[in-house]
Amino acid sequence: MNTIVAIVGRPNVGKSTLFNRLVQRREAIVDSVSGVTRDRHYGKSDWNGKEFSLIDTGGYIVGSDDVFEGEIRKQVQLALEECDITIFVVDVTEGITPSDEAVAKLLRKSKKPVFLAVNKVDNSMRENDAFEFYNLGLGDLYTFSAINGSGTGDLLDALVKDMPEPEEFVEDDSEDKEELPRFAVVGRPNAGKSSFINALIGKDRNIVTDVAGTTRDAIDTEYTRFGFKFNLVDTAGIRKKSKVSEDLEFYSVMRAVRAIEHCDVAILMIDATRGFEAQDQNIFWLAEKNRKGIVILVNKWDLVDKETNTMKEFEAYVRREIAPFTDVPIIFTSTVTKQRLLKAIETAVEVFENKKRRIPTSKLNETMLEIIAQYTPPAVKGKFVKIKYCMQLPTHTPQFAFFANLPQYVREPYRRYLENKLREIYDFKGVPITIYFRQK
Repeated sequence: MNTIVAIVGRPNVGKSTLFNRLVQRREAIVDSVSGVTRDRHYGKSDWNGKEFSLIDTGGYIVGSDDVFEGEIRKQVQLALEECDITIFVVDVTEGITPSDEAVAKLLRKSKKPVFLAVNKVDNSMRENDAFEFYNLGLGDLYTFSAINGSGTGDLLDALVKDMPEPEEFVEDDSEDKEELPRFAVVGRPNAGKSSFINALIGKDRNIVTDVAGTTRDAIDTEYTRFGFKFNLVDTAGIRKKSKVSEDLEFYSVMRAVRAIEHCDVAILMIDATRGFEAQDQNIFWLAEKNRKGIVILVNKWDLVDKETNTMKEFEAYVRREIAPFTDVPIIFTSTVTKQRLLKAIETAVEVFENKKRRIPTSKLNETMLEIIAQYTPPAVKGKFVKIKYCMQLPTHTPQFAFFANLPQYVREPYRRYLENKLREIYDFKGVPITIYFRQK
């Protein structure tokens, strides 16, 4: 199970700056005006090889009549209920405020691990000022500066210490389990996810309306037809973060994120009449970062005005949007006319089989070492990299280790070259591949 970490605190203490630093991109808007973050941002981070999901929440404010601030309060409380670990951010320059005490009271009740992070500590004077925060009664504190990154390493070391070991070192025991494969149908609201499942199973199992957000929970349906057997999970639509305001909807989004993390294949359904929007891309990358098999269904294709090359052009457009991971099946469907629905399921099963594929080490070396000999890694600083051996790691998803004399000099273009060759020869369509270079 993936650990979910929530970053909480009152407004303007640097939560979003810390979030951006941990996910290594500027996803959350940062401004000196308090209350800029009104909803949650979801991201993926890793430290010392351990991955975790991050939620950046709006600032917690007490005693305010502002409608948005009331909603922010509720959403912080919901985030605390759903997360596994909390990072409580405070500001050393302002000391303990009534809002800090209110959040601390909430966290003491939650009985979940809390890491008290004192921000804006960028000199020794402020280091001494930070001791005041021991009065919040939350145990050890970690001083850091979100702007320049100093101190974040110590915070992250403590954060990941008790998290489960990364998948790379976990033996794959999936063959011993009788669990059915899980296919999560994900996408924006009103893309036709519930209609797709109802059309497949031949009955109205899930409520379908024209109102976006009808589905609240992730609903499991066992599918046993045409020789297939697996669990289909209908999830609530993940809509643009600025549109999420209702408590129930926040729960829905959290459960959709969880469903992606716990599925084997994510069937991403997009609305052909709206195109491949930014939020579709976000859902795609969430599934890719969780190393899930991915199938893209372009639904409502019956509503699109077509010409000779409409399908090819639309497919090329989607592949440009998801680059560089373009080896993903794209199927054009209609839940109303039942066009290509069975093809969609067949493809999801194929992607699941690709995800489980194991290549014998002898066969892998025979093929890949010959390819490497034809095109060796480019020399860096006069150093020649020699790859002598490779193997597939015993993990739940396709991961490969290539052993070299100077693994640190292998650059990203060569990594992509090897990945493309693996895909070309062994068919890993729809599945993210991870490649490690190690000292031989």
